[in-house]
Amino acid sequence: MAESELVDVVVVGLGVGGEEVAGRLAEAGLTVVGIERDLVGGECPYWGCIPSKMMIRAANALAEARRVNELAGSAEVRLDWAPVAKRIREEATDTWDDRVAVDRFTGRGGRFVRGSGRLDGPNRVRVGDQVFEARYGVVLGTGTRPSVPPIDGLADTPYWTNHQAIEVEELPASLLVLGGGAIGLELAQVFARFGVRVTVVEAADRVLAVEEPEASEIVAGALRADGVEIHTGVKAERVAHDGTSFTVHAGDRAFSGEKLLVVTGRRAHLEELGLDSVGIDCTQRYLPVNGRMHAADGIWAVGDLTGEGAFTHIAMYQAGIVVADVLDHIRRLKGGPDASGTASVVGGAAGVVSAVGGAMSTGGSTVAPGSVPVADYRALPRVTFTDPEVGAVGLTEQQARARGINVQVGCTDLTSSTRGWIHKAGNAGLIKLVADADHGVLIGATSVGPAGGEVLSALVVAVHAAVPVSQLRHMIYAYPTFHRAIEDALRNLK
Repeated sequence: MAESELVDVVVVGLGVGGEEVAGRLAEAGLTVVGIERDLVGGECPYWGCIPSKMMIRAANALAEARRVNELAGSAEVRLDWAPVAKRIREEATDTWDDRVAVDRFTGRGGRFVRGSGRLDGPNRVRVGDQVFEARYGVVLGTGTRPSVPPIDGLADTPYWTNHQAIEVEELPASLLVLGGGAIGLELAQVFARFGVRVTVVEAADRVLAVEEPEASEIVAGALRADGVEIHTGVKAERVAHDGTSFTVHAGDRAFSGEKLLVVTGRRAHLEELGLDSVGIDCTQRYLPVNGRMHAADGIWAVGDLTGEGAFTHIAMYQAGIVVADVLDHIRRLKGGPDASGTASVVGGAAGVVSAVGGAMSTGGSTVAPGSVPVADYRALPRVTFTDPEVGAVGLTEQQARARGINVQVGCTDLTSSTRGWIHKAGNAGLIKLVADADHGVLIGATSVGPAGGEVLSALVVAVHAAVPVSQLRHMIYAYPTFHRAIEDALRNLK
């Protein structure tokens, strides 16, 4: 067995959550080793949130230019992908180089190791020939990778994942998209608005199957208006590639395209982490954790790996809990006050901790030493950045009814609101509220529209804080705004 090096904490995987945990613990004065085999920062800044939204911003600008003809005269649009690819390459990703991110981490006091880390027994992590022993614990933040379905012939073809779609320098003439979830639809709309012939093939009976049916219908209509062909209830059985194009076979139907984008979900690869060396089942799709992100004694997990949602905001929320719990763990081991005097969280919000009179001050909230927030996903917000945007929080109507809740539903068409009527071109949308009638509070909501993700914020607060519906009805909603449609949806609750 290789001789180990003793450090305070080892963080395996420096995606959004892992980097935040490692950096904040290093700033607290702990000796922290951060291990990453790919790019520090993970999917979000290189192949996810940031570059994809740059693509969406460009595509939406084209759509708005085309709407001039309906609103303000006439405009002619000439398509050019080059500035989009250049912006992604130079502004977002540094041509997929993470030197800035590595320097950011080491500048906070961390030690960076490039490689694949895996557990090698309790509190031990091996990366290559190096073995680190963690005095206080190990944090896993290795994320997920695209889950490619076992379709006959697919593995032998040069299909795309989101990586190739984001990195593309020259657009294909046509694109097949296998998967009608958020990522698939966002990219489908972008490519279609840049002149690519796009076909979406989805096995479920509707796109955006995790969201409200009304939202699925509106988004499908918008994409079809952009020229996207959408085929639902179609299960791909075989994929062929003849050197120049793809064909997806589904029963007696076939769909063809120059490129094939596979976006059918993601999964954690637990078998690579040495979890069996600490008695954790590595055959699971995700790594289960408790409310303080414990996967086992001395092991925390953060981010997509936990299966709570592949969102940057979830990873950051969980990172705050992990930091607070690790510091509390150290404090308890040492039998004294907070060990670091640095960051903690209450309800997921970061704050500065100071041991004052036996309590920790967190920007207005106080918790007793040893108190650590427990994860609460009741008001988990999610946004699909299609045009129109789909923002959602909490339970859908179907989920609420399946739980036996006495449900009230209120819905309003955004086009019937004053702001929707003013907006005119591109104004498709709705507000849908799901209430628990017995308790008089919202337990879910969906906001679809030109600013669906922004309007969602008010609904997130309502669900998170369990604001009584009666109180929401007596709020003043600014006129004429998109969020004023919430008042109409409340009026329609029944």
